[in-house]
Amino acid sequence: MSVRIDALDRKILVELQRDASQSLDVIAGNVGSSKTPVWNRIRKLREAGVIGKQTVILDAESLGFEACFFVLIRTSEHEADWQGAFLKALQDRPEVQEAHRLAGDIDYILKVRVKNARAYDAFYQALISEVRVHNVTALLSMEEIKSTTDLPLEG
Repeated sequence: MSVRIDALDRKILVELQRDASQSLDVIAGNVGSSKTPVWNRIRKLREAGVIGKQTVILDAESLGFEACFFVLIRTSEHEADWQGAFLKALQDRPEVQEAHRLAGDIDYILKVRVKNARAYDAFYQALISEVRVHNVTALLSMEEIKSTTDLPLEG
């Protein structure tokens, strides 16, 4: 479903990205509208798929997940069966926060969040026992400098 997004829709989306737990009254006040039109626009944006699921962002380190690895994967396998097995292996592992198929020398990059290096090794051993990969390089993030899910809707 295609939806036309105007300036008020963008303001509403900015507010929801900032804090989706805000009341409808607060969002309406912040965007200069009233509650009913804002609610109708949010409903329209949900139905069109512009707004996906709502969730809570947890602090990984305070929950003991102190290690973030970026895993670069090269493979010589490109058949549908291998890709299906690889995708299933990734989807079955909650440690994988993101997975991207890339253009260039690296085929895939994963963002993997674990408690420590030992937990990463267990993840790695499990992954390579399920799917064959040509080369795996793990890069430990020393410091998260910026992380956001916000899209640049303003300006």
